[in-house]
Amino acid sequence: MPTQDNEPINWQTALLPLGSTLQQAIHCLENSSLQIVLVTSEGNKLAGTLSDGDIRRAFLNGLSLDCKINDAIHRNPLAVPPSISRELVMQLMKINRIKQLPIVNQENVIVGLHVWDAVSEPGALPNIMLIMAGGKGTRLRPHTENCPKPMLEVSGKPMLEHIVTRARDEGFRNFVISVHYLGHMIEEYFGDGSRHGVQIDYLREKSSLGTAGCLSLFNPRPELPFVVTNGDVLTDINYREILDFHVRHSAAATMTVRQYEWKNPFGVVKTNGLELVGFEEKPVYKSHINAGIYALSPGYLDLLTEEKYCDMPTLFSRIQEKQGRTIVYPMHEPWLDIGRPEDLHLANMGSNVLTPS
Repeated sequence: MPTQDNEPINWQTALLPLGSTLQQAIHCLENSSLQIVLVTSEGNKLAGTLSDGDIRRAFLNGLSLDCKINDAIHRNPLAVPPSISRELVMQLMKINRIKQLPIVNQENVIVGLHVWDAVSEPGALPNIMLIMAGGKGTRLRPHTENCPKPMLEVSGKPMLEHIVTRARDEGFRNFVISVHYLGHMIEEYFGDGSRHGVQIDYLREKSSLGTAGCLSLFNPRPELPFVVTNGDVLTDINYREILDFHVRHSAAATMTVRQYEWKNPFGVVKTNGLELVGFEEKPVYKSHINAGIYALSPGYLDLLTEEKYCDMPTLFSRIQEKQGRTIVYPMHEPWLDIGRPEDLHLANMGSNVLTPS
């Protein structure tokens, strides 16, 4: 998995078979430094867990160092499958007030261990995050007459900076920004990214290439799946979770979608020919819209022609024609596409799509 921490947890040091002694359990805790013993039955199946607190309670109940751990372990502990998302892992750990969470497969065989410190403070990712910032923002004029849209300020700093700092805090360190309209202002502000603790490179569009065409300018191309976002989308979504979701489902391309509701302001009359068969008072129609955030696997960049216009829906269609798997990532987080002056005003009036960084 490309999104794992740079220093994987050596969870095997926490394994201890049933029938071991409390003395051996203490040595296991000391050697692993993981504050948990994963007690195994035959075939490394999870039989229970043992913590320092469990050992102390065992001593209070009269057990000695030579006693077996079988009567002291916590049977049927909470465990999760490998496919579970980091966000859900954190929620489970918070709700259950635990700092370790075993990972087991369908046969209940231990395959890993989530540790709170590693989950809550994810390591640096080798994956690239591309931010599309080349649009002219014509609907936002006059604000964009002398300023590229992603550089318009929200809560005191450019939208683009909100995106970079949020993704950086989730572990992204390698950024690429596609620029076109007034792109020099973006490059002058961010430079090589060192001021923000990241590395930033640029794709310079000679003409507008659309939401996917700029990907044809990658040189060299990414070797790992990468995230793409529009530079005018502010959200509380976790970019790292999108990447994890994409990898877990072995997708070629993942599109983040958001449910959109539209209420018909009129009562709808249902007919069958000349016959009036019913009424529906101001119905609400629900659909999913493209949220402007994607995860892509690099092998499908061959479907783009360098310097040729292409939008994301077209690229997804081409991937489908090649039998590549295209999936959606349904989002529920606050989201704001800043395409009009009223959107910019809303963002600066206390919108909840920004988490202070």
